[in-house]
Amino acid sequence: MIRHYQHTQFGYFIIIVLAVGLLLVAGLMAIHGFNWIALSVLIFFGVSLALFATLTVVIWEDILEIRFGLGLIRKKFHLKDIESCQVVKNSWYYGWGIRLTPHGWLYNVSGSYAVEIRKKTGERYRIGTDVPHELEKVVRQATEETANCGP
Repeated sequence: MIRHYQHTQFGYFIIIVLAVGLLLVAGLMAIHGFNWIALSVLIFFGVSLALFATLTVVIWEDILEIRFGLGLIRKKFHLKDIESCQVVKNSWYYGWGIRLTPHGWLYNVSGSYAVEIRKKTGERYRIGTDVPHELEKVVRQATEETANCGP
């Protein structure tokens, strides 16, 4: 397999908020002592930070893959199944994370720009990115190369 593209976007706001939350809860536990609820919140913030701090987009030979954080949460698309892609701007209230929007599924950690992938089945997915035009160009090239190499 040959890697054609890889880009990781950092969700700085998410990182800052969760890190501050971790420090605040840890500080409260240090002052007031052990508490199961505080420990649960601490674990929740830590796991959320590990899972949702970044969004990485990788294009391998015939696969577009997106993965959050450590890579436990991921989604793969076969390039041959992608009909089109375009840069889009999401409404502010679509938020971050994994969301179902009126335009299909959104995978995002920061910002409002995304590349919308339309599959041949009609399904739409939006991949949040801080380099939308670059990602659109690479996805277009990769889908064209895959189509030209097909049977």
